[in-house]
Amino acid sequence: MGESITEGTIINWLISEGDSFDEGDIILEVATDKVDNEVPAPASGVLVKIVFEAKAVVPVGEVMAILEVSENATSKKPSDSLSPVEESKKENKQTKRPKLTAVSPEASNAFSVSNSNTFFSPLVVKIAKEHHISFEELARIPATGNEGRLRKSDVFQYIEDGRPFKFAQAVAEKDPTVYRIPQLSFDKGKGKVIEMDRMRQMIADHMVYSKHTSPHVTAYVEADLTNMVNWRNANKAAFQEKYGERLTFTPLFVEAVAKAVKDFPNINASVDGNNIIVKEAINIGMATALPSGNLIVPVVKNADTKDLEALAAHVNELAGKARDNKLVGDDIKGSTFTISNVGTFGSVMGTPIINQPEVAILALGIIKKRPEVIETENGDEIAIRSMMYLSLSFDHRVVDGFLGGSFVRRVADYFEQFDVNRKI
Repeated sequence: MGESITEGTIINWLISEGDSFDEGDIILEVATDKVDNEVPAPASGVLVKIVFEAKAVVPVGEVMAILEVSENATSKKPSDSLSPVEESKKENKQTKRPKLTAVSPEASNAFSVSNSNTFFSPLVVKIAKEHHISFEELARIPATGNEGRLRKSDVFQYIEDGRPFKFAQAVAEKDPTVYRIPQLSFDKGKGKVIEMDRMRQMIADHMVYSKHTSPHVTAYVEADLTNMVNWRNANKAAFQEKYGERLTFTPLFVEAVAKAVKDFPNINASVDGNNIIVKEAINIGMATALPSGNLIVPVVKNADTKDLEALAAHVNELAGKARDNKLVGDDIKGSTFTISNVGTFGSVMGTPIINQPEVAILALGIIKKRPEVIETENGDEIAIRSMMYLSLSFDHRVVDGFLGGSFVRRVADYFEQFDVNRKI
């Protein structure tokens, strides 16, 4: 095995105790730090005992096995003088190999890797380099060794067969952990065909990307908006008269959400690889339906720095631009957190899809009057209250249940604790 070799590792035994063998049969394979060696039988006989099992490291000079040689057998040295091709022919008589067929470059992609073992011994690599055989080509050679191991005789036999996979192109190995869309065939039915416009295609791509990227989790809370509703109804006329702006619920919602974001800044973030970017600015996006039915998200920039008058003016301006299709690029850029008022359409609650690259989105359901049990000075009583469901979808890669649940609860608290004595 070489002057510097002091030990070798038994790769595997090709025969078991009690098995008979003929002279020249390969008994075992031994690996060293330089080459892999196939050890042939010096004569015909029977394997009596295996001293070292497979995977054992054996010092040079140790007895690996005890053989019982036939009386009329004559010892013969291994066929070191044989050429590599002649040696492979001899072994080919002992091991049945799959038949190889030639392949054209055009059809090479139809081949799959025959040898799934991506480890090649130093000896096999050396032979491959001498014959200019790539690793991709090696991987296609049928292997006859233990556990799919490629042996040098396999390589020589492949060379003798004319290297049928010489022009095979690389085939990307499938990652078993990656989700792939199943190629299913559905009956989509018949009817009027409407081609998606460009915006609808962009929305579709954005939604699919978001669901594929972020593991969505949704938390729900219920809020009593009676105080807010009563205050708004009592002051909307005076507000418009004083400031010239309509007072809708949206600026009140934006105000409360911005306050909650300041309390839980990690909800105001995005993901960049293994990093979480916590945004300094609090820019609240408002999911808005366009006249065409498509969806767009105009943004209230620095919402936490604006008073109610400024918020109302900004919200009304953006809503008007959306209705008239006059939103510009700057109006829809830079949101760090988004709200979607699904209650506008009569929905009780929703499970919104995160507006990438944000990590959370809040859906606000319809404000509905219901009989509720409330605590009073006289004890529990049933009263008519204005109730709303809030649902927060968040990216579970970076937002855990504690943060998501605490944030949406804080928003509900700001709704419920609205100051009915607030001055406009």
